[in-house]
Amino acid sequence: MKGESVLEVKNLRTSFFTDDGEVAAVDDIDFYINKGEILGVVGESGCGKSVTSLSIMGLVPSPPGKIVGGEILYKGEDLTKASEKRMRQIRGNDITMIFQEPMTSLNPLFTIGNQIMETIRLHNKWNKQQVKERAIEILQMVGLPRAEELLNEYPHQLSGGMRQRVMIAMAMVCNPQLLIADEPTTALDVTIQAQILKLMKKLNQDYQTAIMMITHDLGVVAEVCQRIVVMYAGKVVEEGDIATIYRNPKHPYTIGLIKSVPDMRKKVDRLYSIPGNVPKPGSIKDGCRFAARCEHAFDRCFRETPELYQTGEGQKVRCFLHEQQGGVSE
Repeated sequence: MKGESVLEVKNLRTSFFTDDGEVAAVDDIDFYINKGEILGVVGESGCGKSVTSLSIMGLVPSPPGKIVGGEILYKGEDLTKASEKRMRQIRGNDITMIFQEPMTSLNPLFTIGNQIMETIRLHNKWNKQQVKERAIEILQMVGLPRAEELLNEYPHQLSGGMRQRVMIAMAMVCNPQLLIADEPTTALDVTIQAQILKLMKKLNQDYQTAIMMITHDLGVVAEVCQRIVVMYAGKVVEEGDIATIYRNPKHPYTIGLIKSVPDMRKKVDRLYSIPGNVPKPGSIKDGCRFAARCEHAFDRCFRETPELYQTGEGQKVRCFLHEQQGGVSE
């Protein structure tokens, strides 16, 4: 159910202009995130998840990338029309992002303290002692021991799990309204993954920070999210609350993703995998983008693009199989 929205994305289209012409990496997508909510954005690599997050942050590399249509409304303000000066005020203060690989996101030439305190100084008119105290406080809050000593250490001196906690600390240091987490548990072992997810849930509950969790791991989504948006080839193909979609997935792609998750209760000789690969952006001009990999596809699927249909259970699904169940979603 839609409540107090922190972010609304409407008809967003982000393209890259190459020698072969315009390629739409994100093609006319809509979703929203409420205050205090954790939204999961799911899909295979190449589905447009990270480009969506970079569009929200105003970090799409230009050239060759450009937001060519739609709105990104942060508390009613359209960020696609915001100046770079305004975006610098918003980034790190109101909306922050945890990038996929913490080792490449942290600057190896500067200490942990230098990088955290720079963020604090950019958005607060505090003296040196206040800045240092806040840096120590935020490192302690994300569960890092020896917080004061860590300020003088470099990224290579920390483990992967510690670096990821530092990235979360940097993202949370100004108490943002929205945190975008792009594959925050990638390359971490299972124990550290569980700790990071527990930490993010705690931050969400304690500070009512809305979180956009980008992942391909449906186990992560089930663990922390309230709602889910499933993306495929730059489009939203299904949306709904976690319980409903896990109990009754409707789009063949979502069904395939859920079937691909190992079930420890069942012994199988071979795990299920969705046949084929995600198409190259811009390669499909007509029809449903999942049709070539779909076992239910029929002639119409290769000719026409389905709308995002509203079903009776509050789900939205982009599939002709459900065209008669509800009207077209607004």
